[in-house]
Amino acid sequence: MLYLALFIGPTLYSVYASFTNWDGINTPEWRGARNYAQLLDDPLFVTSFWNTLLILFVVGAGVFVLAFAFMLMLRDMRAKGFIRGVIFLPHIVSPIVLAIFWGFLLRHDGLLNALIVELGGEPVSWIGPDSAFLMIMVAMVWVSTGFYVAILMAGVDRIPAYFYEDASLAGASAWQKLRHITLPLSWDVISVAAVLWTISSIKVFEFIYAFGASQGYMPPDYEWNAAVFVYGVTMGGTSPQYRFGYASASAVLMLVLVTALVVLLRRAMRRDAVQF
Repeated sequence: MLYLALFIGPTLYSVYASFTNWDGINTPEWRGARNYAQLLDDPLFVTSFWNTLLILFVVGAGVFVLAFAFMLMLRDMRAKGFIRGVIFLPHIVSPIVLAIFWGFLLRHDGLLNALIVELGGEPVSWIGPDSAFLMIMVAMVWVSTGFYVAILMAGVDRIPAYFYEDASLAGASAWQKLRHITLPLSWDVISVAAVLWTISSIKVFEFIYAFGASQGYMPPDYEWNAAVFVYGVTMGGTSPQYRFGYASASAVLMLVLVTALVVLLRRAMRRDAVQF
């Protein structure tokens, strides 16, 4: 009953609201599918959608490549607990704090440009229209990698050490150990990590909003993703304001995208359980 009240009910109402013109206060006015048709012709929504996909795939690739690299590097290290904690540290700090720090580092009169000028170079526009979202993605890789290192290490740590010892005695290379031992025996953990990333990357909001808002009341349009778009068209000062029905339509599309990707990902990564 609690799940129905807190999740299913609001979700169903959002689906209904997505077909209406609603300002959040007055009675919704039925619009049919016009909100969805308008979204497809909205340049701001298209930009937000593509930025969301960039986070999902490009940042995701960076996060998992680094997470696997750290996992392989830390597996046999004595100080792996300490180093894993250092890598995990950005994930436990508030995204607002990290975004403010990142903005201070990259703004035109920020710390990075001050260092460049001190070394005799010219200031760089790190957060201009052509580079701001790239900087956001770099920051998100830095923030997120530690969490997935911890997840992957949990999968690797449960693999008995004698598997690797026997493989070494048989002359197996590092690649063969990864392919035939590490990946198969931690595949269920990897698949869970992939699903978690898919969900979290599409609904990320705090970091992008705080980073962009440091440049004004709202992030510039070229920094928006799907979650910021939902906020922006309701409470963020776009014209017209308070378009709850329109925002609901974009939120429903985001829900459909997440659901479809998770289902496809689970099917693509499905394997028989390995007993050891």
